[in-house]
Amino acid sequence: MPIQPLSPGTTRFLTQSPLKLLIGGEWVAAASGETFTSYNPSDGTRLADLAAAGPEDVDRAVAAARQAFEAGWGTLPPAQRESLMRRLGDLITAHASELAELESLDNGKPIHHTRAIDSRVAARQVYHFAGWPSKIAGRTPSVSIPNHFVYTRREPLGVVAIIIPWNYPLIHTMQKLSPALACGNTVVFKPAQLASLAVLRLGELIQEAGFPPGVVNVITGRGSVIGAALAAHPGINKIQVTGSTAVGRSVVQASAGNLKRLALELGSKAPNIIFADADLEAAVPGAFKAGFGNTGQSCVAGARLFVQRPVFDEVVARLVEMTRTVKIGHALDPETELGPIVDEVQTEAILNYIKSGLEQGAQLVCGGRRMLAGDYAQGFYIEPTIFTGVRDEMVVACEEIFGPVLPVFPFDTEDEVIARANATDYGLAAGIWTRDVARAHRVSAAIKAGVVWVNTYDLFDPAVPFGGFKGSGYGRDNGEEVIELYTEVKSVWVSLK
Repeated sequence: MPIQPLSPGTTRFLTQSPLKLLIGGEWVAAASGETFTSYNPSDGTRLADLAAAGPEDVDRAVAAARQAFEAGWGTLPPAQRESLMRRLGDLITAHASELAELESLDNGKPIHHTRAIDSRVAARQVYHFAGWPSKIAGRTPSVSIPNHFVYTRREPLGVVAIIIPWNYPLIHTMQKLSPALACGNTVVFKPAQLASLAVLRLGELIQEAGFPPGVVNVITGRGSVIGAALAAHPGINKIQVTGSTAVGRSVVQASAGNLKRLALELGSKAPNIIFADADLEAAVPGAFKAGFGNTGQSCVAGARLFVQRPVFDEVVARLVEMTRTVKIGHALDPETELGPIVDEVQTEAILNYIKSGLEQGAQLVCGGRRMLAGDYAQGFYIEPTIFTGVRDEMVVACEEIFGPVLPVFPFDTEDEVIARANATDYGLAAGIWTRDVARAHRVSAAIKAGVVWVNTYDLFDPAVPFGGFKGSGYGRDNGEEVIELYTEVKSVWVSLK
């Protein structure tokens, strides 16, 4: 596996191990002194030790965020918040290659992806929301009570806690942090234990951009400890979470005592539908990318592929051929298309799902094994796996696997596939491939999901809201909708008598 050398900035950052917490503008050790180790899933090597925060550190971070909010961040003139955010966007752009390396080292995403997409999208998120501070406004409702002037104000919530998973740390961080800051909130940020490095480097860039101390605090460690403490903390006004449905439920339960605001983007088992009239030259590669992109470790992965019966065999054959030619390897190899699984625990979980599919009678068309030969032996690699003969009630058809496992189902009619696509507790995303414009709109309207892609897949823009239906959560990231969710509305009545 030809691996490019790390940039000097990445090397410098890693040599700071053990990496500390960012609280109140200072880099500090965890109160307990405990640390944990980050490993490279591509080859098992140690990357760095990181501070393992506990409840006392959560208290310190919340207090620092509250102090920064009360000290004037929430009332800072919009132009000043915009200037700081644009400065941060410039710094992310300048250090994009370094940030991409840290993410690829930490979670195994191929370097060509983190350089071309993740680091650039992170900067784009900041630039987009940097334009919002001067555009957050209330309105003047027309009331039926004479001699009164009424207006509304949009005000920041206060202290916001943000919790993200390990699969897209750069994008998730700036997707959530940018609108929170634009609206005048201060933040306590919790990256995933398995992928914190790029977020800690962003913390350094936030300081370099000139944000006041305490406006952004970054605490690393176990999600079960920090997440529970943040959810229950009375000093937090809102929690914005991307994670599994199980994580979402735990946050809801822990936050019930103080009724804080919640926005949850949770699990998925997205249906991806190929109709017989689809352009297969686009649909098959699109379905492959939807199912196996980021090695299937994506919340919107097209994890249930429905193919209309006349083209079913052809689509499956083409997909199998793609699994034979796709380049699997070290995340820092520029030629790698599919990287490793994030760690041993997730690897074993995926292998158990594959075993379940076999035991329940699904037909393994290709893949299904952990790759252990040669360079693969030190990392966590699983072959792209395709099942057919899958019944809708099988575990591999119902549960979110978060790995390179794709069940493919034949269907006959439009009504049938809509019913089957919606027969899930999830509702985050879906895909449709067809040349029939009317069908595209009919099925898009009928699918119960927060985003539907037609003749494309996995596209996002900071101007377009994103979030789920049903068990995939509530609230939205991106779009004008996220601005509404990071602010409170106040009505002011003025007597004109």
